[in-house]
Amino acid sequence: MAFREFTSTAERVYDEWIKNADPRTEGWLLMASPLPQSLMIVCYIYFVLSLGPRLMENRKPFELKRILVVYNFGVVALSLHMCYEFVMAGWGTGYSFHCDLVDYSMSPQGVRMLEVCWLYYFSKFIEMLDTIFFVLRKKNSQVTFLHVFHHAIMPFTWWFGVKFSAGGLGTFHALLNCIVHVIMYTYYGLSALGPRYHRFLWWKKHLTSIQLIQFVMITGHIGQYFFMDCPYQFPIFVYIIGLYGVLFLVLFLNFWYHAYTKGKRLPKILQKKNQVQNGNGAHHSKDD
Repeated sequence: MAFREFTSTAERVYDEWIKNADPRTEGWLLMASPLPQSLMIVCYIYFVLSLGPRLMENRKPFELKRILVVYNFGVVALSLHMCYEFVMAGWGTGYSFHCDLVDYSMSPQGVRMLEVCWLYYFSKFIEMLDTIFFVLRKKNSQVTFLHVFHHAIMPFTWWFGVKFSAGGLGTFHALLNCIVHVIMYTYYGLSALGPRYHRFLWWKKHLTSIQLIQFVMITGHIGQYFFMDCPYQFPIFVYIIGLYGVLFLVLFLNFWYHAYTKGKRLPKILQKKNQVQNGNGAHHSKDD
């Protein structure tokens, strides 16, 4: 009886809450309810943390070289497209980088921003393949808490962003993330091409620097909200983005410390240099 009352109350709360959703998303893929995406995220976590490693335990790792090249440069192309769309939908055509509100109208600009927000949301499911490829290649050391948490939380939170607040100041971090992904997946694509290209990848360490700069900019931009009079339609997303920026800044700083200050994730050419300088012949690197 108590459970039935609880579910009934939850349904009423959900019905009241969903009334404030953007009606333009009605009928869009994955937009009817957060349940389908939640199941997809749970399946992703279960596969990369449990089922996948068990299936691969007594198997040889898959190489997937051609697939990785196509996938990584495909994500580069998609990220470039989203950069262009975010710029043309607002960030280069009228947004002030201060108090930018959501345009809920059916105007070309408003709809264009909604469409690129949905595409960005959907791209987060495509990027889950990063982890699946790690598992299939038995690169289990790269399936870290930071990696899995990042890939799981992004699509979940962005469903709500698209459903309620697709545009305005809450999308600046998406534009920055697309720019970072152009650089990052270019690196991954070059790495997947083979050892003869690895000598051009000395800038691996700077990928984390770029990500750190990204989160500083996200936190700084969204933090303006607390110092200006801005009638942003859904302030809850300001708090979520601010928390996201600070949380990932801390997590990536922690990653930086363990990966590069201690030298565990440096490119091989830099590892060898450090070993010579430190007089240490042993190292614990792994192939990219």
